[in-house]
Amino acid sequence: MTKQANFYKDKVCINVLANSIENAKEIYEAIDGHILVGLLSKNYPTVEAAVEDMKLYSKEINNAVSVGLGAGDPKQWKMVAEISEELQPQHVNQVFTAVGYTRALLRQNETLVNAVVSPCGKVGYVKISTGPLSSKAEDGIVTVETAIEMLKDMGATSVKFFPMNGLSTIEEYKSLAEACAKQDFILEPTGGIDLDNFEEILTIALKAGVKKVVPHVYTSIVDKATGKTKVEDIIKIYEIIKRVVE
Repeated sequence: MTKQANFYKDKVCINVLANSIENAKEIYEAIDGHILVGLLSKNYPTVEAAVEDMKLYSKEINNAVSVGLGAGDPKQWKMVAEISEELQPQHVNQVFTAVGYTRALLRQNETLVNAVVSPCGKVGYVKISTGPLSSKAEDGIVTVETAIEMLKDMGATSVKFFPMNGLSTIEEYKSLAEACAKQDFILEPTGGIDLDNFEEILTIALKAGVKKVVPHVYTSIVDKATGKTKVEDIIKIYEIIKRVVE
């Protein structure tokens, strides 16, 4: 089963939630597989239960599974790593400090492994102290260039900018996008992305020269009544992607 994520025109793949295998299948098909379906470790009582359930999803959507922390909870880092070791998914969400551990457990370089870095209020810099202990300590702030090189050292393939709060941290996001372009690194904007700002956020990254972008579009396209990610919104996002990439 493939571990390579399916990027549209080798540039864009979205990361979204699904509340069932049926929901995962319908949104996967709606965007021709240019998608990673986030399954959150926090929703499972044990690693074994998570692996068992996630394998069912994986069979139906060509392994386009993204193992998630759950609202960026750093306490979930070890569970995410251990699930990923067994599942061998296309994508893993991880805190900055746990990337090396996760890549070592995977024992291969095909799976995309991101690391959370956060806005810090200063353009050209990011907070990398996103682990379970470091997130409670004094902020660890480094330049965007240094953060990316540290991630490469640890075996990460992408940087997850979270929480970007939609367009409120846009200048910091632009700086990170420029660094990702220069250093040939995948960028994953996350937090507060919706149908209104998706195009601008994607366009900024691609115009900066980022080769691959993985926008996370979560609760804004989830039907509050059913908990399902809305197929019609996935189709709208796909049309935006086509327009921006073309």
